[in-house]
Amino acid sequence: MTRLIEELKKLPGIGGKTAQRLAFHILRASNEDAELLADAIHQVKAKLHLCSICSNITDVDPCVYCSSPTRNQRLVCVVEEPTNIAAIEKTRSYNGVYHVLHGALSPLHGVGPEHLRLASLSRRVERGEVDELIIATNPTVEGESTAVYISRMLKNSPVKLTRIATGIPAGSDIEYADEVTMAKALEGRREL
Repeated sequence: MTRLIEELKKLPGIGGKTAQRLAFHILRASNEDAELLADAIHQVKAKLHLCSICSNITDVDPCVYCSSPTRNQRLVCVVEEPTNIAAIEKTRSYNGVYHVLHGALSPLHGVGPEHLRLASLSRRVERGEVDELIIATNPTVEGESTAVYISRMLKNSPVKLTRIATGIPAGSDIEYADEVTMAKALEGRREL
């Protein structure tokens, strides 16, 4: 039981108490449910890998986005995590492909450029496969520093670099916006 709790604590967002609750839940579960959970974990590790082009998680290589003939292969949206792709896809307004960094620069947490998928992004650009790079990192200190790093890394390339807009979310009130959000909204204003 101690070993299971220790392994569960390694999962992101799982502390000691939650790991203990999960371990006891697994213990109380039927043998069939426990086997299904173990098999699901095994299958994920056995069948999923990173796309050789964009580093998205996939079961086929290249992934469905990189191999799609209907997508603009020269328009690349750079995201921090594979989960960010779903948010962009929900809009149904983006028809390009992706590049997943698997994180953001964070010197405080020991995450430097060598820990991200920046070399493969640079190679895509150097091969002339990209016309525009949309940097869609999170509007956090780490996301902003990653965006700046990418723009400096590619400053001598002919690729058009753009950044997603940030600011006041649709449907919210301006009075609840913090200073940084309001400043970004003013910076990103557009003509009507």
